[in-house]
Formats: sequence, structure tokens, C-alpha cells
Amino acid sequence: MIFTLAQFQVFAKSRRSVRVYENRLIADELLSDILEAAIWSPSAHNRQPWRFAVVRESARKEYLANQMAHQLRKDLEADGVAEAIIAADTGRSTARIVGASAAVVLCLSMADMDHYPDAKRSKAEHIMAVQSVAMAGQNLLLAAHAAGLGACWMCAPLFCPDLVRGTLELPIDWEPQALITLGYPAQTRTRTRESLETRMVWR
Repeated sequence: MIFTLAQFQVFAKSRRSVRVYENRLIADELLSDILEAAIWSPSAHNRQPWRFAVVRESARKEYLANQMAHQLRKDLEADGVAEAIIAADTGRSTARIVGASAAVVLCLSMADMDHYPDAKRSKAEHIMAVQSVAMAGQNLLLAAHAAGLGACWMCAPLFCPDLVRGTLELPIDWEPQALITLGYPAQTRTRTRESLETRMVWR
């Protein structure tokens, strides 16, 4: 199916970050189809550095959420944040992960990317991989929306990548970039955007 630009604008504008889900499983086939759509995004050198860890079991989701919340608590305590705020932040993060039907930890691997002897090009190559993985994540979000699912991109794994990798027993070269929660929406959200004119220039 080919969208017209007008149709795609309507579709894209209707997507929202959904954080509350129905207690309803997502079929494995549907999850696979969504990930299949994700891997058809552009990638640097066509090296496809994305990796996906799909977490479906309730016990594993809860364990991951609790481990991440524990690290968040330690970080906030070290910052001197008030207990009430810490409790609210950790509770909210845990509820979003545990309440999802599935969670996809989006990772990158540099295994197939180019390697350079100097720091400047090595950094650029890593950024290229990050961009590639992010584009796969956007495809994932749009595919989930097209399937009638809600989703939310959480950046939390960036603050505790070793913990996430160890908790899920992922390969050492998998670098956690984001956690995307998925489920059938149990909330309706509306959002706005700043006007395009405030975010662009013509040259």
C-alpha cells in the first residue's frame, strides 16, 4: 500500500506515546511482523547494527523494571533528590514496564561497522550506528501504531546499559539504547507540536 503524503501526515500525527495498556497479550506473530518492519529502515553502510531483545514474560519484565528502578533510586539519592520525588519517579518507571504487554530493548552492535585507528572517525562511526538504530526504532513505533498498538520510547537504558545487558543476559557487544513498551492502549492522549517555522530555516 502506498500512502499519499496527506494520508501519511494524518497517520503520523495520530501516533502518540502510550504508557497505559490493557491486560492483553500481543501475538508472537504480530511482534515479529512489527520487528520485520523495523529492520527495513535505512542504516549506515547497510550494516544493520540494530539488535532487539523482546521481553514478554511477566517475571522477566518485573525483574528488569525493578533492577532499573533500583539504579535510578541510587542515582537520584546521590543527586540529593527528595524521597517523595524518587518514589514517584521509580514507581512510574516500574509501572510503565511491568504494565506493558511486551518490552523491546533496542540495542546497537558495532560488530559489523567500520573500525578506525583514530578517535574522531571512531566516534563518527558510532554515531552513525546510533542513528541507524534510532531509525529502526521509529519504524517500530510506526508499525506498532499501524497495528493498533500503543508504544512508548523510554531512554532509561542509556543511563544503565551494563545493568540492562546483564539482567537480560545479552551479548557483550549489544549496547542498550532504548526500551520500547508495547501493548493495546488503555488511554487516549493528545499532544501538540511547535510550529514548523520555529524549527527550520530556508537557505
